[in-house]
This record gives sequence, C-alpha cells and structure tokens, in this order.
Amino acid sequence: MRLCYILLSPTFGMHQYTADLANRMARWDYEVHLVTGVRYPADRYLPNIRVHTPVETRDTGFSLDALQPRALSKIAATLDDIRPDVVHITGPHIWNTAVIRQLRRRGVPVIHSLHDLDPHPGSAYGSLLHLWNRAIARSADHILVHATRYRERVLGLGVPLERVSSLPLLHLFLGQRWLEQVPQLAADVRYEPLVLFFGRLERYKGVGELLSAWSLLGTRAARLVLAGPGEWEQLWPDPLPPGVEVRNRLIDDDEALDLFRRCALLVLPYIGATQSALIPAAYYFHKPVIATRSGALAEYVQEGVSGWLVKPSDPRELAACLADALADPERLPRMGAAGRA
Repeated sequence: MRLCYILLSPTFGMHQYTADLANRMARWDYEVHLVTGVRYPADRYLPNIRVHTPVETRDTGFSLDALQPRALSKIAATLDDIRPDVVHITGPHIWNTAVIRQLRRRGVPVIHSLHDLDPHPGSAYGSLLHLWNRAIARSADHILVHATRYRERVLGLGVPLERVSSLPLLHLFLGQRWLEQVPQLAADVRYEPLVLFFGRLERYKGVGELLSAWSLLGTRAARLVLAGPGEWEQLWPDPLPPGVEVRNRLIDDDEALDLFRRCALLVLPYIGATQSALIPAAYYFHKPVIATRSGALAEYVQEGVSGWLVKPSDPRELAACLADALADPERLPRMGAAGRA
C-alpha cells in the first residue's frame, strides 16, 4: 500500500506529529510519501520516507503566505506522480479543501486530522477556522481528532459516526535518530527541584500567568525553566522573578531529553489549548504534570493520581498548586509512574 502524508504548514510541532505517524508506517514496511514545503525539518523523518517539496511555505496556513495560486497545481501534479492509495492530511492549511476535492475526483480516500476546533486566544483567523473546519468535516472521508470531546463536536457538525475517530496523542518530541533507543530513554530519570515549561512561548500557553504564579510562590528552593522559542518579552516585560531561566530557542533533542529526565514535573498553564502531546511525553519520563482545564487537557490528567488540574488564567490557584507539588517531592515519582502506566 502506498501511503501519502500531506503537511503544507511549516510549523515544527505539526511536523513532529506527522513524522510520528509516517515513521511508524515506514517501519512497518509501507511505502510512505510526504508532500510538504521545502523548509521541512528533515531530521524528524526516517530516510526511507520519500519526501516531495513542491511548494515553499513560510507561515501558518491561514496567512497571506497561502495566496499562491500556482502552488495548488504543483501539489496536484506531485500527487499524480505519487498515485497514493490513501492520503492523510495532518495539519491545517487553507489549501487543504482544494487538495481534498482533487483527490476525491481521483478516487483517493482522504483522512484529515483536526487539531483545533476553536482558535487560540488572540488568533487573527478565528471565524475563518470555524468555517474551514466545517468544510474539512464535510469533504474528507475520515476525520481524526485527539480527544473524545472533540469527537462529539465533529459529530455535532453532522459527520456520520463511522467517519470520525478519536485517538490520544502519544508521540514524543524527538527526531528519527532516537527511534531505536526509545525503550531505554526513560531508564535514568531524576526529580530535581526544577519545574519545566516546554514549547513555544505564546500568550495562549499562559506564559504570563505562569510567571505571575511563580512570583506569588516566592520560592528559592526550586527553579522554573521556560524552554522554547517565542517573543517572551512581550508576554512578560518586567524583570524575571527569582529562580526563572528562559531558554528562548528551539530546543534540540539532547537538551530536551536532559530537561525531561531531570525535571520534577511539567507545567502546562495554557489558557486556550486544544490538547498537547507534552502530557504523555512527561508521563513517558515518569513525570507528573500540572495542567489547566483548557480544551481537552483534562482528558489526559487523572487528578491527584498522575497530576493536578487548575483553572486557566488563575495565577493564585496555579501558585498554590505548584507549592503543594513541590512540598512533597517523594510523591512525584509515584504520580509519574501512574502517568506512565
């Protein structure tokens, strides 16, 4: 069977998601193709995946960057050359609806992942996203979401039950060179007094709320590490609270592994999330999580067993939860083990 994954957005996180799917199928000896932009992160994908880069995209799929009429003909020609048996479109882009129509005319079944059924706070394309989601839900042969609540939302759009699947996000944040080592990666973990925020530093991820909570905490015994790229000074123009370290860059695999092995817990203070693969990543390394009741994050956390849940946009509750978690370090390995289980 010839499988083709399509990801037209250059977003690194979407490539990590796509690579997990494509690498699994390539290791199971399927013929796997990827249609994407020239800026794709090649180190995420196994070398036996056949990569096609007919377009160059620099921004998200709902920006002016998407206004390239010639790009669609290049994508169509590439798909005609591949002649896939099944196509999985893994990330959002304004071109996807046209691509689906082309594939349906050729009799090729299309799976489409829907990640965000609601726009993130501050997004410039809120109403467009809702219209686009409805168009995708009507046109794709099968819709894949990553939370039961979003499966219900898609069904509410009139999509038949047999055309919607929900699976949990379970992939790690690593490139393909680590695939053979995955079973051993969590063999040596520690629980240093280090709270980790990992990923892009964006407003909807609650970076400002987390720093406010840390200011209220007033601890000198623990550190908070914010690890990821973003214009964090716009989110927190004041001096950083004591004990905070910002690693404002894309974190490579070795550094990410070191942080997840050493941290006491992972914190996701998101104010407008949908879901996150970082929660199961933390569990993989036997680490509990603090997450907000935002989007479907609560579906991934068993309160008091594998982590804690707090209200979004409430620094005082988050500070109290951080204090509670750090006050009893001996229970962190037990909670992390529960998450891993």
